Amino acid sequence: MWLTTIFLLTISNIFMTFAWYGHLKYKTTALWAAIVISWLIAFVEYCFQVPANRLGHTYGISAAQLKTIQEVITFTVFCLFSIWYLKEPLKWNYLIGFVLITFGAVFVFAPWQRATP
Repeated sequence: MWLTTIFLLTISNIFMTFAWYGHLKYKTTALWAAIVISWLIAFVEYCFQVPANRLGHTYGISAAQLKTIQEVITFTVFCLFSIWYLKEPLKWNYLIGFVLITFGAVFVFAPWQRATP
């Protein structure tokens, strides 16, 4: 179920990244239209995100672990989106910041903290 959860969260993040940042490429579009379009895209995002979290949690992934997985996926999707869609370079300080946050995930999944059933 981990792979299914990760796959669904990845699809979810792709949609959410477009909902949050896709309109930046179309600055002449009316703000109200950008908001409506973003909400419609976000609805599709939730159609993947909710099942991903429900499935993952049902099979033993904690809420904190689900959130951490989602954040790591978000950084990856955002980096690719920023480069290919927005045509914005990733600066070294952005990458270092993302890497440091990702290292924090190690503590969420810390094997030395596994609770005994």
